[in-house]
Amino acid sequence: MNAPARKTQPLPLPELKDRLRDLALEEGFDAFGVADPDKAGEAGDRLRHWVAEQRYGDMGWMADTLERRVHARAMWPEALRVVMLGMNYGPDEDPRAILEERSRAAISVYAKGEDYHEIIKAKLKRLARALLALAGEGDVKVFVDTAPLMEKPLAMAAGLGWQGKHTNLVSRQRGSWMFLGAIATTLDLPPDAPMGDHCGQCRACLDACPTAAFPAPYQIDARRCVSYLTIEHKGPIPRELRPLMGNRIYGCDDCLAACPWNKFAALGREAKLAARDENRAPDLAGLATLDDAAFRARFPKSPIKRSGRGRFLRNVLTAIGNSGDTGLIPSAQTLLSDDDALVRGSAVWALSRLLPEADFAALAARHAPDEADPEVQAEWMAARAT
Repeated sequence: MNAPARKTQPLPLPELKDRLRDLALEEGFDAFGVADPDKAGEAGDRLRHWVAEQRYGDMGWMADTLERRVHARAMWPEALRVVMLGMNYGPDEDPRAILEERSRAAISVYAKGEDYHEIIKAKLKRLARALLALAGEGDVKVFVDTAPLMEKPLAMAAGLGWQGKHTNLVSRQRGSWMFLGAIATTLDLPPDAPMGDHCGQCRACLDACPTAAFPAPYQIDARRCVSYLTIEHKGPIPRELRPLMGNRIYGCDDCLAACPWNKFAALGREAKLAARDENRAPDLAGLATLDDAAFRARFPKSPIKRSGRGRFLRNVLTAIGNSGDTGLIPSAQTLLSDDDALVRGSAVWALSRLLPEADFAALAARHAPDEADPEVQAEWMAARAT
């Protein structure tokens, strides 16, 4: 994005920064700060350790882009500053309450409304254009969780908050509910003071994790994280983790919701990010009926659509298997003949959890011999062996 041909009288850099902050608040952002891209603290060393331990699971791009992430300027050497912006998306209810309704689905707070990537990117582009117009020179690039940029360490360097023990950003004013966006610029804006760590001895977020995904404070093993397993992971969910996932079908808010700093959290202001009523507590039976067209129509403008129907129904069937609701048996049985092998295998597991042993054995005798996919065959074998 280049500076407009028509230049205005440039503002002094401190005034330019103040004006940009005012514009960011008008756009609906709740936090603003400027960071030196070289001031990411110990984050680079932590990321290298994380990659060395192969805790990224299917997310191979994390290893492929390691050096570019560690060195923020590698992506754009001319950048002098990164403007970090935060948008609060605080929920209007406790996201953990739905976990008690086992026949209904728990969807992460961030995914109950429209896709934040598109909403925030549009706002960043408007701010970036305004910045260049006010400066009369310079260049900018905008980022929303789509480039090898360490947004959370940079947000900490910009004073927006700190990376908590759950590895997410925590704000003293807004708790754990904040989306981040970044504007990198060649303009030498005055940087803000970094935010220190205020977790103290608290470990509420670590203890709240249903799958023990934190091997130590400030470290996460994505391979055990429900958010990773339900969104990024492409294959069958590891069998030993399935019973721990409950009815969480897309993401998980447990570690975020457990943070004591949420006592200062406020309701999000952006209407497009607010939870849609149909995503608050959808019944598992209804979700299990979605074919591909219905799935796409059910989640318009939603981040859920990006995961695809197969992975989504895998998650729904895992929740059905954990529900203890025998009324959901017909929903799972219908999906035994689905075209997607991932869905069929998940249906096998769900039925092995809900059906009496003799009934499941009879079902296996009818269906297993005709199954050609090796992973689904393995699901039948494993279910019959337990």
